[in-house]
Amino acid sequence: MPELPEVEVVRRGLAEHVAGKVITAVRVLHPRAVRRHEAGPADLTAQLLDATITGTGRRGKYLWLTLGEERALVVHLGMSGQMLLGPRTGGAETAPVPNENHLRIAALLDDGTTLSFVDQRTFGGWMLADLVTVDGTSVPTPVAHIARDPLDPEFDRDTVVTALRQKHSEIKRQLLNQAVVSGIGNIYADEALWRAKVNGARLASGLPRRKLGELLDAAAEVMTDALGQGGTSFDSLYVNVNGESGYFDRSLDAYGREGEPCRRCGAIMRREKFMNRSSFYCPRCQPRPRA
Repeated sequence: MPELPEVEVVRRGLAEHVAGKVITAVRVLHPRAVRRHEAGPADLTAQLLDATITGTGRRGKYLWLTLGEERALVVHLGMSGQMLLGPRTGGAETAPVPNENHLRIAALLDDGTTLSFVDQRTFGGWMLADLVTVDGTSVPTPVAHIARDPLDPEFDRDTVVTALRQKHSEIKRQLLNQAVVSGIGNIYADEALWRAKVNGARLASGLPRRKLGELLDAAAEVMTDALGQGGTSFDSLYVNVNGESGYFDRSLDAYGREGEPCRRCGAIMRREKFMNRSSFYCPRCQPRPRA
């Protein structure tokens, strides 16, 4: 699933190419792609026609296009959603795009550009929502409960450390809690824990404030590094708006490295099951807590 760096790469591509453009045609090809828009596909299409995309936004792993000062088109990428841009000579119903069999929504902009939503697994989708102000920032209503992420200029590290100190559960579980700190998914949680030399099974409440601060700093650093390389792509399901994959997977220190030597100490990396996923860690640099 795309995490903060991957979503930010997509947001930047959209900001560069679609801001200021007018939507002149929309076609919904799969009902699941608009299931979160309760009024249905016809209503979403009608409201998007002639709407001007005034900007883009992101909080954590949530992405949206602003449509003026009061409304936004919220984009859920889900497991495999892609926002792709391409030239167009016809209408939205004739757009040639990569993975055409998985095209769910096609929109035509007033400069002839096609904005396509492709989603192989159909967990993602589009919905329209009102914008509300939360902590001085305008966000869509479905995103209002999401905490700021470590790359947000208004991110308050000390406040998050205080919140983590009150959580009597595994620190990795809390890193994935989008109401505490957003944007961190399984990949970057493992990478941040490795950089900070913390085992994900340790209790958040048992970690010193200094170590929790180091862990949040490590999360910010690794996601910044990933952003500079276009994000992490293990397959063709995650791409930027031009259909290109990121290459940070070549720089991962923990995630996916079971059986390989730790880049720091040489111990063999391990994998454990965690919340229907996997955790990767170094048994020497990140010893498990005592029972």
